[in-house]
Amino acid sequence: MTQHPVRTATPEVGPQARFAPRATPETQPYWDATAAGRLDLPRCRPCDQVFFYPRSSCPRCGSTDLEWVTCSGKGRLHTYVVSHRPAPGFPVPTVIAVVELEEGPRMMTNLVEADPDALELDMPVEVRFEQRTGVAVPVFAPVKENAR
Repeated sequence: MTQHPVRTATPEVGPQARFAPRATPETQPYWDATAAGRLDLPRCRPCDQVFFYPRSSCPRCGSTDLEWVTCSGKGRLHTYVVSHRPAPGFPVPTVIAVVELEEGPRMMTNLVEADPDALELDMPVEVRFEQRTGVAVPVFAPVKENAR
């Protein structure tokens, strides 16, 4: 079971101003795991599909026979956009990204601890958890060269 650090949004940005998602019955295990510093996702037992976003049935085969698995938190930058428009609580620029996890699913997220001018598609990234009002939200950061 891999645990990752939970970080607090920088004071000049203010975590209270950022959007904080709310759990539903289908997503509660996901948010419980992020609070513990883990990235847990649902996996379909019949077809072995790991998927994101959490929901009550498999998007591939429709089965409701699901289990929660702890993912590595590692992936690759699939695509991104750099936003220079201010949004409440977010720094400028903000990197909005889609990360493809080692386990297969793609997640929309933010890329942190990254120079927007140095980003490359397919670069390795790893999960971090950013504390927002009452919830830890997964974000990703580039893997440092010596950490590969």
